[in-house]
Amino acid sequence: MVNLEVLSEENCWALFYHIALADREKNESKGLEFIGKEIVKKCKGLPLAAKALGGLMRCKKTRKEWEDVLNSKIWEVDEVEEQVFQPLLLSYYDLAPAIKRCLLYCVIFPKDYNIVKDELIELWMSQNYLNSIGNKEKEAVGEMYFDNLVMRSFFQEFEKDNLGNITGCKMHDVVHDFLQFLTKNECLVLEAEGGNNKRIMEFDGYKKVRHLTLMFAPNGPLIPSSLCNCKNLWTLATFDSKITSFGRELISQVKCLRMLNLSHNSLKEVPNEVGELTHLRYLDLSYNHDLMKLPNTMCNLINLQTLRLIYCGALEILPEGMRKLINLQHLHVWGCRSLKLPKGIARLTSLRMLDVVYIHGDDGVDNNKEALFELSDLRNIDQLRGSFCIWFGTDLKDVRQAEKAHLVNKNCLVSLKLSFFSGTLLWHHTSAPLDDVVKQIEKPYPSILPLVEFVPPLGRLESLEVLVIYKWLSVKKVGVEFLGIDGTIETQASSSPLILFPNLKTLEFNSLYTWEEWEGMTGWSEEGDSQKTIKIMPCLSSLLIYDCGVLRTLPNFLRNTPLKKLVIDENYYPTLAQGCRKGGGEWPKISHIPNIKVGKEFVQKDGVYQTDDDEMPSVASTSSSANNLEPEVGTVEDKTDEGEDQNDPWKY
Repeated sequence: MVNLEVLSEENCWALFYHIALADREKNESKGLEFIGKEIVKKCKGLPLAAKALGGLMRCKKTRKEWEDVLNSKIWEVDEVEEQVFQPLLLSYYDLAPAIKRCLLYCVIFPKDYNIVKDELIELWMSQNYLNSIGNKEKEAVGEMYFDNLVMRSFFQEFEKDNLGNITGCKMHDVVHDFLQFLTKNECLVLEAEGGNNKRIMEFDGYKKVRHLTLMFAPNGPLIPSSLCNCKNLWTLATFDSKITSFGRELISQVKCLRMLNLSHNSLKEVPNEVGELTHLRYLDLSYNHDLMKLPNTMCNLINLQTLRLIYCGALEILPEGMRKLINLQHLHVWGCRSLKLPKGIARLTSLRMLDVVYIHGDDGVDNNKEALFELSDLRNIDQLRGSFCIWFGTDLKDVRQAEKAHLVNKNCLVSLKLSFFSGTLLWHHTSAPLDDVVKQIEKPYPSILPLVEFVPPLGRLESLEVLVIYKWLSVKKVGVEFLGIDGTIETQASSSPLILFPNLKTLEFNSLYTWEEWEGMTGWSEEGDSQKTIKIMPCLSSLLIYDCGVLRTLPNFLRNTPLKKLVIDENYYPTLAQGCRKGGGEWPKISHIPNIKVGKEFVQKDGVYQTDDDEMPSVASTSSSANNLEPEVGTVEDKTDEGEDQNDPWKY
C-alpha cells in the first residue's frame, strides 16, 4: 500500500487549477471550473493524482473532452491496485503510442534515480522507439516526447542548465510503481543475491522478460546461472553493483540484447565474446576505473549506436577497427584523459555526439602515430551536436591542423570548449594557436570558453547566447576588439545598424585576477542619429562578475542593454563597489537594471533602490519569486577528476 500525504479539497483544486487552467483565458477557464472540480474530487486529495490530471486536462480544449474524462470507465476499474493509478492511467491512455513506449521504458531505472535527459533519449533510440518526423531528427523527436511527459507530470525534481533548459529529472515512486503495474512480467527490477536470484528461477514467465535491471549485484561475475533463463532480453542494466567480470557463458544466452549497461562496476576487462552481441545498439561501460582496454571483437557490433566510456580513466586507446562501427552516433569519452582515439574515428561520419577529443601531441610514447586521431581528422565529422570539448594536453604546434578541422562546418554544435594545459608555459604558448582556432569559428556557437591570455573577437557570432570567460590570468583590459571591431565605425552600404553580440543573453567573467579595465565603445551613436548606429548586446539579461578583484569600471554601452540582473561578487575592487550606488560614477550606466547585487547585498532589488543592509536572497534566485506549485529544481553532484578545478563553472 502506498501512503501519500492528503491535501484538502481546496488545496487539491488549487494545484489542479494551476496546471490545467491558469494559462487560459478567464472566460474559458470559468466555463470548465465546474467539471474540473468534479474531476478533482476523484483525486481524493492525492497531490500526484491532481498533478497528473492537471497535466492531462491541460491538453483538453473543449468541454466535451473534459466531460469524457469525468465520465471515463477507468474510474470504475477494480483491477487497478492503487487509487492513485486511476488518474495516471487516464493520462497514460491519452498518450500517443510512441510516447507510451518511451514512458514504459523508464521503468528500467531504480526508484529515485537521477535520469539524464540526453541519456534517456539515446536509450529510446536503442530500442527503436524514435522515428524521424518530417525534418525532425530522432534526437529532436525524443526531446519532444520528453517535454510531453514533463507537461503531464510523469517526471519531477528537474535539473536545469544556465538557460533554464531541463537536463535531468526523477520519477515519483508512485509513477514507478504504476509503470511496473503496466509492464508486469515484461520489465523487472530485481535485487541480486549471492550469484543467483531466486525470483528469476521461480518465475514462470521468464521467457517474456524483455528488460531486466539488477540491483546490488555482489563482487564477482555477473549472475550467470539464473539469467540464462531470460533468453529474450533486450535490456540488461546493473545499478549499485560491483561486478568484476561479465560471464562468457552468459553472452551466448542473451544474444538478443540491444542495450547493455555495466557502468559503475569494477570491470577490468571485457570478454572477446561481446562481439557476438550483434544486435547491441547501446553499450555503457562508464566509471569502470580499472578497465584498461576493449577487445578488437567489439568492432563487430555493427549496429552499435551509443558507446559510453565516461571516466574510464585507465583506458589508453580504442580498437583500431572502430571504423567498422558505421552506425555509431554517440561516443562519450569524457574523463578518459589518457585515451588516444584511433584514426578510424574520422570515418564515422554519422557521429552526432563526441563529447571530447584529447590532443596529446608528441609525447614520445607511441611508435605508430599515423594510426592516431588528430585534430585535423575532425574535418569530415560535420554532424556533431550538443557540447564538444577539445582538450590540448600539449602545445598545438601545427596551426594548420586547426585550419583543417573545419570547425566552421559544425553547424549543429550547442557549445564548444577549448581547454589548454601545458604547464607553466601555458599562457605563452597558446595565444597564436587559439587565435587561429577562433578564426575558424565563423558560424555561431552558444558558448566558447578558451582559457587564454587575450580576449578574441566574438561579437560577430550571431547565435551566441551564453559566454563564460574563465581564468584568463593575464588579461588586464577588455577592449573594443572583444566586440569584433577595431574601434572605428565601419562603413557599409546598408542603413541597418551594426549589431554586436546580437543574441547574447548571459555574460560571465570569472577569475580574471588581473583585469582592471573594461573599455566601452567611443564614437558609437544612439539610434536615430545621423552617424553609423551600433547596437551592443541588445538581448543581454544577466551580467555576472566573479573574482575579478581589480576591475575599476564598467563600459558605457551597458546603459543601453536590457539587463535584468547584475552580480559582482564580494571580491570586488572598492572603487567599483562605491561607483555602483547612487551618485557613483557607474550608477548612470546601471541604474536601469532592476536587480543589482554587489557582494552579499542588493543595491537594487525588483527595481527598488535598497537603503539598508538587509541580507538578501541568493544570487542564484531569479528576480521573481518561484511559485510553490512549480516542480522543485534539483542539483547534481559533479564528478571531477583529481586535479580538476572545482570552481570551473563549466565542469562536465
